[in-house]
Amino acid sequence: MSRELTLRDALREALIEEMQRDERVFLMGEEVAEYDGAYKVSKGLLQEFGPKRVIDTPIAELGFTGIGVGAAMNGLRPVVEFMTWNFAVLALDQIVNNAAKTLSQSAGQFKCPIVFRGPSGSAGQLAQQHSQTFESWLANVPGLKVISCIDPADAKGLLKSAIRDDDPVCIMESELLYAHKGIVPEGEYLVPIGVAAIRRPGTDVTLVSYNKMILTALEAAEELAKEGISAEVIDLRTIRPLDVRTIVESVKKTNRLVVIDESWPFASVSSEVAYVVQKQAFDYLDAPVTRVNAADTSLPFAPTLVEEYLPNAAKIIRAVKEVMYLHK
Repeated sequence: MSRELTLRDALREALIEEMQRDERVFLMGEEVAEYDGAYKVSKGLLQEFGPKRVIDTPIAELGFTGIGVGAAMNGLRPVVEFMTWNFAVLALDQIVNNAAKTLSQSAGQFKCPIVFRGPSGSAGQLAQQHSQTFESWLANVPGLKVISCIDPADAKGLLKSAIRDDDPVCIMESELLYAHKGIVPEGEYLVPIGVAAIRRPGTDVTLVSYNKMILTALEAAEELAKEGISAEVIDLRTIRPLDVRTIVESVKKTNRLVVIDESWPFASVSSEVAYVVQKQAFDYLDAPVTRVNAADTSLPFAPTLVEEYLPNAAKIIRAVKEVMYLHK
């Protein structure tokens, strides 16, 4: 059986199921308990599991992240919620220098089964310090797994897989899409980490994206179909490990690739996707790989500039026509 859930409800359901299944799992972060979470993902969890397993923290990301890492090293399975990944920059020392390195530094003697989660990317007029994407930052670090998805079924299944994983996992959500709805299976439901999803099959061009930009890519694919252009849309879902096989097999079929990425163009996820495709599928390409990224600047506040800054369907369509040599 399946039913329609919002992204926040799918995440909440995953947390409840895993906390019921394993008493070592607990949630900590700013406003997760008494306030039911900044985005209401943890609504009702304090009442069900109590203050020892749903823990409000001070506004001190470095401090409570360190507590979570220590708890994971000692056999618990913490889920650390950041109100936004922008604030988690303060906690990168713990994430990068401790959580990610525990296994290798201890020669395999200590694991660090911890999940860090919260919203990443732009959320309207929140300006420069609340609108950054961090997938490429975190994916650059050996020892970390990075998930970035907005489909409710994926969010539930991947969060459950992340909680059960023995490595530290970073989950990037979208503040704008906590109310986004989708069909979610009932009962035990896991999505494997490191496997992309083909959201729309196609034959003429491959569009690769993740998080909320996947909706923009699907919008562009719908418009392209009206002009007789068949676009295959791949949702990465996991940034590290990257599902290279699914991307390459699609490009072998379509012979063209456009990567849509909300992050800045330099050293981005799109940069890595473009590299692996030219490395593994160069002979299949009929045009250079093209990227549609956010502008190479800090996000402005003015609505007109926000629109200009972000990738959109029109920019994707223009890029597709460029790789198909249909541009005027």
